[in-house]
Formats: sequence, C-alpha cells, structure tokens
Amino acid sequence: MSYQALARTWRPRNFDQLVGQQHVVRALRNAMAQGRVHHAMLFTGTRGVGKTTLGRIIAKCLNCETAAGITDAPCGTCEACTGIDQGRFVDLIEIDAASRTKVDDTRELLDNVQYAPTRGRYKVYLIDEVHMLSKHSFNALLKTLEEPPPHVRFLLATTDPQKLPITILSRCLQFNLKRLPVPQIAEHLAAILDKEGVKAEPAALQLLAQAADGSVRDALSLTDQAIAFCDDGLNQDSVRDMLGAVGTADVLRTVDVAARGDSAAVAALLRDLDALAPDFDGLLADVATALQRIAVRQLAPEYGEDTSFDPQRIGELAEAIAPEDVQLLYQMAVHGRRDLPYAPDPRAGFEMCLLRMITFRPGGGRAATPSAVRNAAAEPAAEEPEPAAAAPEPAEAAAAPMEPAAAEQAPAAVQKQWMPEHDWLQMIDVLPVGGLASQLARHSRCIAADDATLTLRLDANAAEVNTDTARDKLQDGLRELLAQPSLKLVVETGELAGPTRATADAQAQDDRQKAAELAVENDSNVQVFKQRFGATVRPGSVVPLDS
Repeated sequence: MSYQALARTWRPRNFDQLVGQQHVVRALRNAMAQGRVHHAMLFTGTRGVGKTTLGRIIAKCLNCETAAGITDAPCGTCEACTGIDQGRFVDLIEIDAASRTKVDDTRELLDNVQYAPTRGRYKVYLIDEVHMLSKHSFNALLKTLEEPPPHVRFLLATTDPQKLPITILSRCLQFNLKRLPVPQIAEHLAAILDKEGVKAEPAALQLLAQAADGSVRDALSLTDQAIAFCDDGLNQDSVRDMLGAVGTADVLRTVDVAARGDSAAVAALLRDLDALAPDFDGLLADVATALQRIAVRQLAPEYGEDTSFDPQRIGELAEAIAPEDVQLLYQMAVHGRRDLPYAPDPRAGFEMCLLRMITFRPGGGRAATPSAVRNAAAEPAAEEPEPAAAAPEPAEAAAAPMEPAAAEQAPAAVQKQWMPEHDWLQMIDVLPVGGLASQLARHSRCIAADDATLTLRLDANAAEVNTDTARDKLQDGLRELLAQPSLKLVVETGELAGPTRATADAQAQDDRQKAAELAVENDSNVQVFKQRFGATVRPGSVVPLDS
C-alpha cells in the first residue's frame, strides 16, 4: 500500500479530534444537538487550521446513518461517514473556487441545488477559497445563499474574508479559526509521532511547531520532511539544518552584539553566520522573538518562561540591556524584515539591519573616547569666563593637550583641570547615555564637582525626568566618561541661574526660525508678489533649512 502523508492520515474525523478550536467546536456542537443548523456558515482563518476539515465533520453530523437525525457525534463507520472521509459521498459537493471563478460555473452549480439529496438527508456544498469567486459569481450566488431549499447547506471557507462582499458576509454565520500556539502544536506532534513509533526530541518538535506558524497541516508536512531528513529519529540539530534555522545561542549572541554596540564582534558574528548559510528573514524573526522574550522578562517576569530560549541567558540579557533599548532594537528587527525584499541580497539586508542597531542605539555611534573628552573638557568654555581662583596652574595647563595614553595613566591630574560648572553643556554631547538619562542631563546645570561627587540642579519644570533609573544610568555614564568608578551623582531640583542644554537648544532653534522668517519677508521675489497680487506669507509655512 502506498504511503499516506501524516496530514491526511491524522486528519480529524470528528469534533473530539479537532485541535485547538474549542470556541468553534462548542458553538457547532450545541447547534447540532439542538437541531439549529444555519443554512450558510463561513469558516475563516490561516491555512491548515481546519476549515475544510470542519466542513467534512459537519457533513457527517448532518448525514450519519446510525443517528436518528442530526448528531454532534457521527459514528465514523457508516456508509455516509466513510464515504465523506474518502471523498466519494455524492451529496457532499466540494468546490475549489480558485479554479471555478467564472459565473457560468456558479450557475451550473446552482442549477442542481433544487434537486433532493441522492443518499443522505442533506446536500452539502463545501466551497473552499470562496474569496476567489468573481463579482458576477457572487451576485449569482446571493439569492440562493439567502434562501436555499431546506435540504441544502452551504459551507464556505476562506483565508481572506476581507475580499468577500458584505452581502455574502451578512448571509452567513461566521466562525474565525485561530492560529494554534507553539506549545499546543508541539504537544500534538508528540502524540502523533508516539503513535507512529518515531522518536523525537522535544526541542526538535519545538522547532517544527515554530516553523509551522500556527498551522497544524504545515506542522505535519514539515514533520514528514523531517522524518525523511533525519536518519534515526528527530533531533534538534538535524531539524534545524533542514529548516535552515540558526541556533538559539547564535540568536542571543546577535542580540548581545547589537545591544553592546561591539563593532569588532560584528565581523566575527557575520563570519560565523556565513558558515551556517541561514535564512536571514527567519533569523531576524528569531531576533525579534528573543527581544520580545527579554522585554517580557523585564516588565512581567511572573508571566512565565518560554523554553524556546535559554531562560538563564534571557535573564542575563534582561539585566544588561535597558528596556528602552530593547524596544528600539525590536522595532529595528521588525522593520529590517520588512525591508529585506528590497535589499541587494538577504545577507546585505541583515547586515545593514545589524549595523543600524549598533549605530542608532541610544548612546551608540561614534562617541568620543573618555580620555578625549577629559582632555577637551580641560579647555575653558568660550561663553563663560573661568573664575580666576579656579584657573589651572601653568604646569597643569601645559599638561592639558596630553596624549590619550598619558591621560589614561593620570586621570586624577586631568580631573583637577575639569571645571564642570563651565563645561557641562559641552559634555552632554558625548555622554554615553540616552532616553530619560539624557533628558535629565539636558535639563540640568552642574553646580558643584569634586573627585567624589558631582551635583546637578534640575529645572523644576522637568522634574518628571528625575527617576531612580535615569539617575543611575547618568551616574554610570559619568563614571565611564570620566574614569571615576566611585563618582557619586547628586540631583537637586530648583530654580536655575543660567541656561540648560535644553533651553539653549530651544533658544537657538527659535533664533533660526526668526531669521528664516525675516529672510523670506525681505526676499525680493516675495516683495514683488506682495505688491502685485496682495500675497501674504502663510504663518507656520517657513522652516529653517537646518531644522
């Protein structure tokens, strides 16, 4: 006897065998038990979740010969039930709408609706991919679908209900079949393979369930392929090779490299991935999934652990990466998948996505080194004269332009030359922080500093940015920038004697706006239009070129 695919062998024969659609099964069971079966039902959902299977089960419920009437538990052994399972029951008319889209096909079909069933109680029309019918076909179907003969039931199935006319939707009971979660598919595969006598590792079944994307039929088809691919049972490495998937360790390594912004590690990572020849779209999807698990661990650790990734490693990354960085990296991974078809090749698209994660992350990019910042900070600010009492000694001034290596060897000497009350506004640009920590720095002024403590005064109008997390991150950034591991940050809230970086930027933007508006008003062409046509410059339409 020829081999039959798992998806056909283990196709559900009754409601009890159907997996994961209990919200639909409950409604249909009650309808069958009460004898209140609607004349037209529409089943929607992604491929492989049981739409046509439900249609066949309903046909058996309506026509089972061992039951006195309609039943919610067909016997599965009578002539009607076996005929429906084998596709030879004359009163179940299955139609593929994708291959019969013309109105003539629909009219031919409807010409036979009036005739009574040949064998069963009901004549059942199961129309698959009904959204493929033409507009004229839908119009021909409307009246019969609304008022069919009492011995006829219409069962429609589609993966794209948005394409159905509202006139069709209003005449049907609609049941939405959901995608199945990964654990449920994996459990279903384990039960089937146990009956088939095939050994399988749980991790391998997890990979197959993830690749199925919510579809039981796809999961069984992939399992068939995996059985043929693997020599002795299904194991994780073989299934991953078959799917072209990257291991979870490499996925988490990608997340770690992107979060740390380690450009040297990027080259090594890409070389290792080239050796695996992965599906880069799937790899980006796995990276997004890993970031989602990290975000859940950070904000809702009680939600539970996902065995798809190493829980310990997920916990380490959740501690190491800021929540706002996780959200940004997730968005970049999702948008990277969207842009992948437009890239020169998938690898180039993945590489650019990874480089974007490193370049545009908060605090990322080409930040100045701490030694360079300390040397630059040693120079007095231009807009505020440095108090004479705090002026550096000649010997110290001569040491200001020292080489970075020398600065690293003598950070204390450089620190003495740094006057935060004058250089704070310039230092904000190179602070390795982002998010709320950056806003805390931009809305503050430095009022005191020594080797142990740096004190900021925050604008009272921006008190909401003064959170524990923002202070800790700003303190860590200052320690890294100034090579002062024991530096303590103190933030006070009150009135400020001078501008902050935020108010200075706002003032500069306002000045640029006024200059642009004045330039437009004084333009000779604008003056001509005003004189000849009475034209006016629309308020808010002038934007500085550098904004």
